[in-house]
Amino acid sequence: MRIGELSARTGVSRRSLRYYEDQGLLVSTRSPSGQRHYDDDHVRRVALIQAFLAAGMSSATIAEMVPCMTDPDQRKARQALVTMRRERDRLSAALESLAAARKALDELIDVNLTYLADAADGRTPAQPAQPSGPRPVPGG
Repeated sequence: MRIGELSARTGVSRRSLRYYEDQGLLVSTRSPSGQRHYDDDHVRRVALIQAFLAAGMSSATIAEMVPCMTDPDQRKARQALVTMRRERDRLSAALESLAAARKALDELIDVNLTYLADAADGRTPAQPAQPSGPRPVPGG
């Protein structure tokens, strides 16, 4: 398939696909006239790149992992493993922070629902309390 079809199948702009190639994240074959050609493996690779970008990884970080995926050898695999573990730890910390924020929001929702129910029933609502759980650390 050509770049337009890859773009249509992945929802990624042609410009971004060219950028991925410039960064070494994606490698196409070229026709004699220089047109890029891709296959179904490229569709999966673009989806993986998009997932990593959405998770906050930079293209440089992804590029550190790509050699292990495209042309593995022991040295590249060891280098990529360091990056993969670092990014996994970063994602795990982010997930923990998001879970703490969600828990705090759930508690605030419960407190405010109680407040609104009391007010609707004609009772004097208590002052909404602060959530009791741990608070997310800013920037953490």
